[in-house]
Amino acid sequence: MSGMDLRETPHEAAFRGEARAWLEANAPRTPLPSGDTAEGFALHVQWEKKLFEARWAVVSWPRAYGGREASLVEWLIFEEEYYRAGAPQRVSQNGIFLLAPTIFEFGTQEQRDRILPRMAAAEDLWAQGWSEPNAGSDLAGIKSVAVRDAVAGGFRLTGQKTWCTRGAFCTHLFGLFRTDPAAERHKGMTYFLVPLKAPGVTVRPVGRLDGDPGFAEVFLDNVFVPDRDVLGAVNEGWNIAMATTGSERGLTLRSPGRFKATAARLVDLYRRRGAAADPALRDRVIQAYCDAEAYRVYTLQTVTRLMDGERPGAESSINKLFWSELDVRIHEAALDLLGPDAELVAGASGASGAVDGGAWMKGYQFSLAGPIYAGTNEIQRNVVAERVLGLPRK
Repeated sequence: MSGMDLRETPHEAAFRGEARAWLEANAPRTPLPSGDTAEGFALHVQWEKKLFEARWAVVSWPRAYGGREASLVEWLIFEEEYYRAGAPQRVSQNGIFLLAPTIFEFGTQEQRDRILPRMAAAEDLWAQGWSEPNAGSDLAGIKSVAVRDAVAGGFRLTGQKTWCTRGAFCTHLFGLFRTDPAAERHKGMTYFLVPLKAPGVTVRPVGRLDGDPGFAEVFLDNVFVPDRDVLGAVNEGWNIAMATTGSERGLTLRSPGRFKATAARLVDLYRRRGAAADPALRDRVIQAYCDAEAYRVYTLQTVTRLMDGERPGAESSINKLFWSELDVRIHEAALDLLGPDAELVAGASGASGAVDGGAWMKGYQFSLAGPIYAGTNEIQRNVVAERVLGLPRK
């Protein structure tokens, strides 16, 4: 592996400057409503379209699809500037950061040309269809089926998907369905791309701890999907899905810029609220900031390996363990700094004293999902033990 140089090139510095200037001039001055509500989702989509028009939505993609053909290092720089500016959370993230890398790797040219431009422009918004009522982190246990319809030239899908992030508002779903029920657990599955307005699809929102209805259950009853919306080979969906989960656990879903910005906000909160705080709490703030920087450097190492032609493997599970637990630690430290004020939420009765609009409690509630989504951390520890450390399977 070539050495890792942490210094920015003149071109990278210029890219950072351009991104910073545009974001400072265009990012919303006040936070948008939650993207997991109907009103907030619509406003976030407007923002995503503005990003696309300025070619900032998918900076690393080819120009033909609305990108800037930026390097992975430049993408990380953009992410740092994006979160530094306090720009809105990306409601297009499941498509752009998870599905798109899979389409680039396994999709046909027709699929790339048809799907990616609309994804980049926030015309099509994608939800993830992995989990089922009895198959969460154990993805190999899915029961939803797809039966070949040779006359119509496609498949008929039947089953249920759950915990579909923003599925209540998205236009499409990607996920696995069993096409060979007689095959072994990790075989006989196919990766499908499904319009959520197709006949036979029912979407039912799922309420969350914070009250936002963005999650959804998706029910499919004999839903027809044409052959052109099969991603990769029939019955080879498991291997393709592992590429998507590698993106989810590894580089693209949770860039270090997100945690660097949150850690910087934590330091600012400490300066405002923690002058007389317990020294142990001060040390937690310092540790959180250092951990966020360590994650940034680790990610740069991963990018260096990718640029050398290596592929991410089971070590992406280490990555997922680190960022998900870091997110919880940062928010726990913030709530301890706030004390009783942490429970105040803007807009609630008697909550005029909510610090930062109650964002820390909202962020904490979301951080608790981190050790669960993208594969529970208990499962990820098993993956690390078996596939990274080579420990025997019990």
